[in-house]
Amino acid sequence: MEPIIQLFNKLFMSLLVLVATLGFTHAAQQPIKGRVVDEQGLPLAGATIEVKSGTQKTSTDDAGAFTIAVPPGAVLLVSYIGHIQQEIPVGDRSNIEVTLQPSANDLDEVIVVGYTAQRRTNITGAVGTVSMTDAQKRRVPDVSQMLQGQVAGVQVTQATGAPGDPIDIRIRGVGTIGNNSPLFIVDGVPSTNFSFINPQDIESMTVLKDAAAAAIYGSRAAGGVVLITTKKGKEGRPVLDVNYFNGIQQVTNLPSMLNTTQYLNTLEQAWNNSGYSGTNPYTSEKNRTDLANTNWLDELFETGRSQNLQLSASGGTDKVQYLLSGGYYNQDGIVVFDNDRYERISLRSNVNAQLTDRIRVGTNLQLSHETRDLLSSRGDAPGIIRHALLRPPVLSVYKDPGDPTYSARDPFTDLPFYRPDGTFESSTYEWTQNPIALAYFTDNRQRQFKTFGNVFGEYAILKDQSLKFRTNVGVELNFNHTKAFFENFGDDDGNAGPLDQGKGRQNRPNGLNEDRGEDLTITWNNTLSYDKTFGQKHDVNALAGTEFINNTSSSINASRRRYEYTDPSFRYIDLGPTDADLWNGGFGQEWALFSLFGTATYVYDSKYMITANLRADASSRFGENKKWGYFPSVSVGWVLSEEQFMANVSWLDYLKLRLSTGTLGNQSIPNYAYRTLYSREGHITRYGNPDLRWESTTQHNAGIDIHALRSRLSFTVDYFVKRTNDILLAVSLPNLVGNVGATYVNAGEVSNKGFELGAGWRDATDGGFNYGINANLATLTNRVEKLHPNVPRIIGEVTRAEPGHPLDVYYGYRMEGVYQNTDEIASHLHGTNNPAAKPGDIRFKDLNGDGIINDQDRTFIGNPIPKLSYGVNLSAGYKGFDLAVFFQGVQGVDRYNDGKKILDYDTRPFNYTTAVLGAWSGEGSTNAIPRVSFTDNGSSRVSSIYVEDASYLRLKNVELGYSFGNLFRQTNWGVQNLRLYVSGQNLFTSTHYTGLDPETTDQIDKGTYPQSRAVLFGVNVTF
Repeated sequence: MEPIIQLFNKLFMSLLVLVATLGFTHAAQQPIKGRVVDEQGLPLAGATIEVKSGTQKTSTDDAGAFTIAVPPGAVLLVSYIGHIQQEIPVGDRSNIEVTLQPSANDLDEVIVVGYTAQRRTNITGAVGTVSMTDAQKRRVPDVSQMLQGQVAGVQVTQATGAPGDPIDIRIRGVGTIGNNSPLFIVDGVPSTNFSFINPQDIESMTVLKDAAAAAIYGSRAAGGVVLITTKKGKEGRPVLDVNYFNGIQQVTNLPSMLNTTQYLNTLEQAWNNSGYSGTNPYTSEKNRTDLANTNWLDELFETGRSQNLQLSASGGTDKVQYLLSGGYYNQDGIVVFDNDRYERISLRSNVNAQLTDRIRVGTNLQLSHETRDLLSSRGDAPGIIRHALLRPPVLSVYKDPGDPTYSARDPFTDLPFYRPDGTFESSTYEWTQNPIALAYFTDNRQRQFKTFGNVFGEYAILKDQSLKFRTNVGVELNFNHTKAFFENFGDDDGNAGPLDQGKGRQNRPNGLNEDRGEDLTITWNNTLSYDKTFGQKHDVNALAGTEFINNTSSSINASRRRYEYTDPSFRYIDLGPTDADLWNGGFGQEWALFSLFGTATYVYDSKYMITANLRADASSRFGENKKWGYFPSVSVGWVLSEEQFMANVSWLDYLKLRLSTGTLGNQSIPNYAYRTLYSREGHITRYGNPDLRWESTTQHNAGIDIHALRSRLSFTVDYFVKRTNDILLAVSLPNLVGNVGATYVNAGEVSNKGFELGAGWRDATDGGFNYGINANLATLTNRVEKLHPNVPRIIGEVTRAEPGHPLDVYYGYRMEGVYQNTDEIASHLHGTNNPAAKPGDIRFKDLNGDGIINDQDRTFIGNPIPKLSYGVNLSAGYKGFDLAVFFQGVQGVDRYNDGKKILDYDTRPFNYTTAVLGAWSGEGSTNAIPRVSFTDNGSSRVSSIYVEDASYLRLKNVELGYSFGNLFRQTNWGVQNLRLYVSGQNLFTSTHYTGLDPETTDQIDKGTYPQSRAVLFGVNVTF
């Protein structure tokens, strides 16, 4: 019996110890409450919270809140997809708020790469993703501007600062003589433009740069592909988001112009340097008392304003998700009189429904209406900016009301010192136009109403969802209306015809031009996709599909002249006086594209991967002989970090090598280009080319992706070689063939090659401070390899393209100084009889040494294609504060500054910049700026004087914000977060370029509407 009692006592004591231990353990557990938010203070639902080296684990609810019991000294691991994991020591806290920063590059991120999506780890092509966290800190009206400086190898250039002006995008250089723009895919629907999208509606932006990534789009992907996914509703409670900002813009970096005293002194010197006989007229002009002292740039530019309002409501259940958004943007530019405005109204809806466990349907629909004032923003006629530079300061903006030629309708000065008898000082001052009057009378407005969207249905054929069929119909419908009234104004120069006697010289006669057009594109694609993992090591992803695209467009136009009544209510075609001044026209056209395509990816053990694509396109733009084009690609990847020999490299999280090759196409030529055209009389007006074929671009790419230090650091390097063959080129035929238009042929080759580097770092401290940097850099070497035998070179106004050099390189004479005396002239021009050059004239380099400066001494003097482009995003946050800074720039690019030529080197009495105050005035005075003169000093020649280094570094954006999320969550107002922010744009530019804006992409800068410095104030409220 005693042994039994002893055994019972031992069991009882053990039970007591166990109960005591459990009780102690339970008592030691402390409950912790908290909340997980993103960098803007918005809740992150589904974030994971677990105890480090423990078993406790939970996740956040829709409000980002969590509760977890932890032992003493516990450390919490807080993670969320796409964000940096944080380690939070609990200490003696009972309530913890955690702010997670986006990771530099999330390896588990699913990226849209065509008609399907892939995990980042399985991608083997050159694909760039835009950090929307960085991009959306830029308060810009155009999606293209968000892309600027975000992806290596993608150059986005805002050619002018005029509101609503188009923006140029180039991916991996200029590959063709024609259209180099990329293809845009918005929610699966292709388009040649995406500026209509409200930037705040974008969820993700992906750039397909190489052939392996873009070949699935084949015929239209030679310029690269930009994929846009717009925001969608998510399962959970309804969310209302309101974002509003308002700001001002001011012009910067204006040149310093001469005042009246400096101007007259310069003209007096120019007369003396010209060798004229008689009395210098400008000597007496300096004594006049009726001269103005007008700074025309100050008069032209004012403070611009912009405002933006964005509203969105989203939510849903596990079956249906929705999002509705509306946006309004308005900008009044920096030119006086408010005829440079831009306005956009947009509405968007997105609905997705899981009808059954196998059937899913959805729709995206966007309606937008844009209104844009068309102001001459690139030096084009009538050249408002250009004339503000040229007009002499001696002329006032307005006439004196006591002047007999004054009128209230047209109070502006025009011809220099115009008199009632119609005479004016025609030989003393140049007949420039009054830029303030040009701005006032400009009435040219463009409107566009767009419907863009798609509807899709998806059916899972197999129960495990591995095999799916999807059909998608997309539509892009544009209604365009342009209306321009050209009101007559200015002084009568005496050159009017019989019907227009006594009218001003500008817009003589007055008139109205009006155009209306409709453009409809229907896209229908069907895909069958298969995605399956076998045995945990074999991943297969395949897709096959068809696509049909049909476009029809038509337009009508009319114009009328000599309106008797010019009030806006009379500016309609039917209200003109006679049918003699009425013209009209119209046109219609269509094109179609049919495609078969397929892609397949195989991944073994998450280490080895291969992807193959093939697309076959048939285009109506080519004849029966060459209608089909075939565009294949293949790419491979190797994840070295998964190999056993890399297991001990603890700091390295991920390392992948990539190789790819493939071919892309281009069909960007006019419709019916392959056909022979006839006149009504039966005469040939253009010879066709039935053998016209696709332009093709072959790319080879090698890349490496690295993630390290718990994915806080990411690094990507790519090297590419891109060669475009069979370039589509319009070639003029010899005169003996007759007076016919140019025929399109396949001619020439252009190559691009370069390195692309991207690096990112994001981290956070235990004290709540987070910071990050995201930088990219790309080099580019462009070269024309071959042209058509009948077109050995393509010659432009100041450029030429020929094999062995970059495309459209500047071509002319090379300046090497200024002649200081007659002996230097005689020595340098030893082969010239009685040279016309004088001391103070430009000395050009004698390339062949024959002592004669002629066409044989012209050479390549500048490259308009940047050799290096880069962007840097800096971010930081602490508690409720957040800061974002964005720098962008290019290096190794030249621009032909025609404004410099016509201002400081022209032989007419325009105004000058203050640079001419340092012009040559005698032997030894300068070797850089020639003498001012009304006779040619060599400045009439296209030369390196006007080709300037247009490299720049620009502080594009700075934004500082504060989120009041913690404050409002303690109330019952239903406010999730309120964020106030101030943003500055184009705050600083470093450049040696003397034009108005180094970012202009015009080959000849004739006076670009400059980008402005902006300061914006905004508020973002989430309910």
